[in-house]
Amino acid sequence: MSRHRKRIGRRALLATAAVAAGAVLVPVAARTATAGTAITTDSASAADIAGTAGAERSPVRALERAAHPLRSTEPGGNTADLRALSTMVGDADVVGLGEATHGSHEFFTMKQRVFRHLVETKGFTTFALEMSWSGGLRIDDYLQTGEGDARRLAEEVFADSPWEREEFVGLIEWMRAYNRHHPDRTLHFMGDDIGAPAVDDAFFGRVTGYVKENHPEALPRLDALYTGLRPIDDVFAYLGRPLAERKRLAADAQRALRLISGLKGSGEAFAWAEQNARSIAQTAEFLTMNPDDPDAMAEFQRFRDEVMAQNIVWWQQRTGGKILLSAHNDHVGYFAGDPELYPKTQGSFLRDAMGRNYLPIGFTFDRGSFLSKESALGGKWKKYTVGAAGPGRNEYTLDQVRYRDFYLDTRRAPAAARAWLEVARPTLGIGTQFPEEPRDVALARSYDVLIHLHEVREADGLKPRP
Repeated sequence: MSRHRKRIGRRALLATAAVAAGAVLVPVAARTATAGTAITTDSASAADIAGTAGAERSPVRALERAAHPLRSTEPGGNTADLRALSTMVGDADVVGLGEATHGSHEFFTMKQRVFRHLVETKGFTTFALEMSWSGGLRIDDYLQTGEGDARRLAEEVFADSPWEREEFVGLIEWMRAYNRHHPDRTLHFMGDDIGAPAVDDAFFGRVTGYVKENHPEALPRLDALYTGLRPIDDVFAYLGRPLAERKRLAADAQRALRLISGLKGSGEAFAWAEQNARSIAQTAEFLTMNPDDPDAMAEFQRFRDEVMAQNIVWWQQRTGGKILLSAHNDHVGYFAGDPELYPKTQGSFLRDAMGRNYLPIGFTFDRGSFLSKESALGGKWKKYTVGAAGPGRNEYTLDQVRYRDFYLDTRRAPAAARAWLEVARPTLGIGTQFPEEPRDVALARSYDVLIHLHEVREADGLKPRP
């Protein structure tokens, strides 16, 4: 962890802990960039380029034999080009679909396109996102009832996050329209993450309301346990409390969960009250992190990814439905690009729990623009641009395949392609803060399926409500 001790300051640690509607604000090396400016991201030296140029060309033909061209990344229309993807998915109950940036149009629209295809051909019923559990429930309430307005909901639930975008309004609107026409088999939206940037009073009410109605004798004790914790209006302010106080409140949240579990209820109402209490306890435990201790970061990131996996497993087992899990590549893959900071990923935990019933799909891109921020703490989402990947990068070789956009099964690729996919090389993955350097990723070890896009552009900001 010495490398992280040098490069992570206290504000960056706070940023790592904070979750803007579910998007972890990951610390990166301190460099500067101007919004809209092209950034050279090739990390290979001239000697590296000279030594690897020949080797980089050799797997292209084998990759082409494995590749399936994409007709479009936009949802709607013919999906014949996704038939091979259906075969790759097979009988998986959970498909993790990553993204190489948190703010590119094509990643977001391709997720909707894949989800719609899996709904129509594989019976998928839930779209899961690395946002707060409580925020996901608000969206799901809208999908089931139609009460409210999708655009206003997106403004509130996705505020200041990478998903406060037209692409996600379009997804929510399509899911609601689907439910109107299929009332006997509705779609669901879930957030699988800890409850940040806030856990509001209404969410605590989902737990205390159940107890008040079904076990009123336990309500005074539950209210006492949540005193001081209810609500968490702002995780940044909450992290400013003394560590001893946060540990005491986390212990009380665990006692509250045990109280709920001990009520020995049954049925849907009890199951959801218990899970909501579990989400509160998970959040309180995560927020016992010490922002002054960089060595603790890996432990807390592991805890967060484990929580996200547990929530996915709970939802899938409780509903019996199949889930498309949307998150950054570093979460859905079996391994992260920064294993020191992310020692065990959500995808790895899901593989442990589900085996072959979990399938991760990663994204790469060669060039284009995206939204990110200069500082993880505060600041505005801005447009950044990167040029074409240079030799030595995974994206450089993938972009030599004759198809502009394509996908392939890393498990069943020809031997030459598989051997190339097994080797770790610099690969660009951009989170909530930019600039970011490419990190070594062995694509076949991280993902069962890979989607490569030639070029991406920044996601669309929300349009004003009428």
